[in-house]
Amino acid sequence: MRVALVCPYSLSAPGGVQGQVLGLAAALRTRGHEAIVVAPFDGTRPEPDGIIAVGRSIRIPVNGSIAAMAPLPGPVARAVHNLRRGDFDVVHLHEPLAASITMAALAGRVGPVVGTFHAAGDRTPYRWIGPLLRPLAGRIDRRVAVSEPARRLAERYLGGTYEVLFNGVDVSSFDGGAPVPVDRPTILFLGRHEQRKGLEVLLLAMAHLPDEVRLSIAGHGPLTGSLRRRYGDDRRIEWLGQLDETNKIARLHAASVVCVPSLHGESFGVTVLEAMAARTPVVASDLAGYRQLAADGAALLVPPGHPNQLAAGLLAVLRDPVLAARLSELGCQQARRFSIDQLARRYISIYETIAS
Repeated sequence: MRVALVCPYSLSAPGGVQGQVLGLAAALRTRGHEAIVVAPFDGTRPEPDGIIAVGRSIRIPVNGSIAAMAPLPGPVARAVHNLRRGDFDVVHLHEPLAASITMAALAGRVGPVVGTFHAAGDRTPYRWIGPLLRPLAGRIDRRVAVSEPARRLAERYLGGTYEVLFNGVDVSSFDGGAPVPVDRPTILFLGRHEQRKGLEVLLLAMAHLPDEVRLSIAGHGPLTGSLRRRYGDDRRIEWLGQLDETNKIARLHAASVVCVPSLHGESFGVTVLEAMAARTPVVASDLAGYRQLAADGAALLVPPGHPNQLAAGLLAVLRDPVLAARLSELGCQQARRFSIDQLARRYISIYETIAS
């Protein structure tokens, strides 16, 4: 089967949707299907094998974040042209109603369409323009949501029926690997440096943690500069910048605990799942998108936006090896339930249904 997976966000920017598109494409190829990723790309052209880069993106505020999308005529026309001439059995649009190439592909009637909805939270544009988008959403042959919060959001503003298929990770890629040497209890933050991700809450929580605790911060974003100026004098904090996949996995294995202190707008927790796959304990905000992963005690959840309670949760894991070991084991079991290979099998079944 020949499948186009269309991502509205630039592959040059790290993100959960981009990771899911690329991971799903790789899993489909492993199972013998031809999977082509169509997406914006900034900078040098990516490897041509399996990727159609349609042009550059622009930065657009969405749901408390900044998304690199491609609504301009050039990328839109190239995306629709390549999808129409590609002889695809199925076109799989991720965030099909994003103001980018996915919405244009849906409007252009490029073939049988699966639409996967990732967004959650009331700050989404669906809240204001959802009724106007309902006719366009009606062109999707099968609708999928990555979580219950994402399903509820889409149903509320767009109508329709959605199957919930959770995001996945390549669990095997997190097995083993040499950790970065550390000599202190280490907290790891992986994520974009923006208000929604709660990094400043974690930085404030450091004031309540003992001197021997270290914090490693990966990623970057619009708040990187101001946060480094404000907290740069704390020598317990290490600013890693953007990590490639190998170094990310090494840091996950080295960390004593991964902290995911997001404040709102999270439909799923890929970072939570990756930490679990690496057998690293997780302390995360008590958000609907994370509760499904923390079921049965697989992660420690704390109220979002409260530095004192976040510090207490982190300290509990750092000081209690029994708790840390339990989180590690339960998290690993949970990660296996969210394998990208399992997800690919579910999507293949959907593809075969609408392509027949």
